[in-house]
Amino acid sequence: MYIRPIKTEQDYQTALAAIGDLMDAEPDTPEGDRLDVLVTLVDAYEARHFPMEAPDPVAAIRFRMEQLGLTRRDLEPLIGARGRVSEVLSGKRRLSLDMIRKLHAQLKIPASVLIQDPTEEPSGPSGKRAG
Repeated sequence: MYIRPIKTEQDYQTALAAIGDLMDAEPDTPEGDRLDVLVTLVDAYEARHFPMEAPDPVAAIRFRMEQLGLTRRDLEPLIGARGRVSEVLSGKRRLSLDMIRKLHAQLKIPASVLIQDPTEEPSGPSGKRAG
């Protein structure tokens, strides 16, 4: 099995094509091992060339609510009364340390995401910017 580092866009595209060809490879076979190595190399290349910023805390909460089928009312034990939930989700109120701890524990949202300063205008239910 010959595998080389991914240094260029062409190397990256070649690795992606090879991964596509190996997607059905069985684990613990030469093909499965090649797939594992290629995926690791592609992950490293993408992390270096296409870094992703952590999501906005409110966007992360909204996304997790959608994933779990939660309503604003479901957030009340974690954030506070209905008005406080509304203020947080509209970006008018920042998350407190207690809210962050509860959201992290109950919704499994990484604390590192929740402690960030909001970076964008709050999103509406459609995911489009409000306003």
